[in-house]
Amino acid sequence: MDSLLFEDMELSPKIKKAIRDLGFEETTPIQSLVIPPIMEGKDVIGQAQTGTGKTAAFGIPILEMVDPDDESLQAVILCPTRELAIQVAEEIKKLSKYKKTRVLPIYGGQPIERQIKALKKGVQIIIGTPGRVMDHMYRRTLSMSEVKMIILDEADEMLDMGFREDIEFVLDKIPQKRQMLLFSATMSKVILTLTKKYQNNPQLMKVAHHQLTVPLTEQFYFEVREKNKVDLLSRILDLNNLQLALVFCNTKRRVDQLVNHLQTRGYLTGGLHGDLSQNQRDAVMAKFRKGQIDVLVATDVAARGIDVDDVEAVFNYDVPNNDEHYVHRIGRTGRMGKTGQAFTFASGKEIYKLRDIQRYTKVKIKQLQIPSLKEVEKLKKYRFLEEVKKYIDSEYLGKEVQLVEKLMEEDYSSLDVAAALMNMVLEKRNISESKTTSDFGDTGAQPGKVRFFINLGLKQNVKAKDIVKAIHEVSGLSSTSIGRIDVLEKFSFVELPLENAQDISEALARTGIKGKRVNLEPANKKT
Repeated sequence: MDSLLFEDMELSPKIKKAIRDLGFEETTPIQSLVIPPIMEGKDVIGQAQTGTGKTAAFGIPILEMVDPDDESLQAVILCPTRELAIQVAEEIKKLSKYKKTRVLPIYGGQPIERQIKALKKGVQIIIGTPGRVMDHMYRRTLSMSEVKMIILDEADEMLDMGFREDIEFVLDKIPQKRQMLLFSATMSKVILTLTKKYQNNPQLMKVAHHQLTVPLTEQFYFEVREKNKVDLLSRILDLNNLQLALVFCNTKRRVDQLVNHLQTRGYLTGGLHGDLSQNQRDAVMAKFRKGQIDVLVATDVAARGIDVDDVEAVFNYDVPNNDEHYVHRIGRTGRMGKTGQAFTFASGKEIYKLRDIQRYTKVKIKQLQIPSLKEVEKLKKYRFLEEVKKYIDSEYLGKEVQLVEKLMEEDYSSLDVAAALMNMVLEKRNISESKTTSDFGDTGAQPGKVRFFINLGLKQNVKAKDIVKAIHEVSGLSSTSIGRIDVLEKFSFVELPLENAQDISEALARTGIKGKRVNLEPANKKT
């Protein structure tokens, strides 16, 4: 079905005005499919992925249906997670900007007394997790007697999380004469059983298979060794000058390891996984939304409900085990008319998983060559020069010109002054040529490596394996990338790869070895 213009739809002027404020002009595929039958009062099953605009697809008809003069509860939306409930509530509030509507998210983890107080004031739309909605029903703080519309959002996820009995409890207490909408990325037998039991002749609206992946998201992959993934991620972040990026790992342990590696390299990084408390997860998400975190590393489950429109790129640090998870992941960028990029890192047998994903999505994922350090540095310098040009064109530099003129009177040319200042800024930004062995002096290491002195040895109960473990934890390097290690009575020596030597030595100075503070210095060839 072709996209529709919101202006041409039979919507109230207030809703249209709110839609214009949000910058929406045309409907997305799922919106063009489901909004007309929902507006006609029909039960609908919508099959669509995250990032396709489905919240507005049911949010707009809900707001058209709600009577602002009736203070009773008129619509209920069930979501699998607290994060998604908050996200849906925020979007519906934006759509109801000019129409007086009371919207309330209710979920676990928030004091129930606060929710009870808000419900007593009168709420017309609630968005909640099944367990907390059921809790309010038991307490009789939530009356379903006047509900005209019930929506199950991401039904497959709610069922996977074990909410079937809770959902059925809620559905059984809602008036039979009501409209029911169900949205899901997949259509399992359990979901179809629910629709047969609770929906009245529902219309199945499915986004065409080739539309499951976000069309405005460019998709690429790199074939890379496992030990080189951290280096590759760092280069891509630098090469594209990304401000907000989302990185997916398959396990909680991988998330923690990668966050540690990236923070060591100076990136503003946070992690999300199931072992974090709700307060910790909320704090990380708040920082990500405010731009205080540039890179968010997460597992698939923890990332449910993440809705940040300006995510520029998604990274599959691990190829997902489930084809549908790939679609969910890349749907976090390229949203609502904005372009985005998705990069997948395939190591070893992961390349076969990637081929399955391409068959499933029916999209060609383009292979890219791993960029060299020189390419990254060259681009950084180019961007810096562009910044300088803009600054010259936009700022008044009269006082600074006078300072340069004073230096010229002392026989320094303006070219020398400019070059010196640029070098000072570049060094501060760490945009300089790669370090060579001469920068460290001759440390007696094998070619391509730097030999470091460490002020810990056998007397401090430090062994070679402890040094290898500490280096791996801060850099991701394996023992094969580390050169010779000599552990003596009171000190040790280790050879580090030239390109990582400075970063690793600084990181170890911060983290230590076996809980002991450590001092690293380039070794003297004679030692």
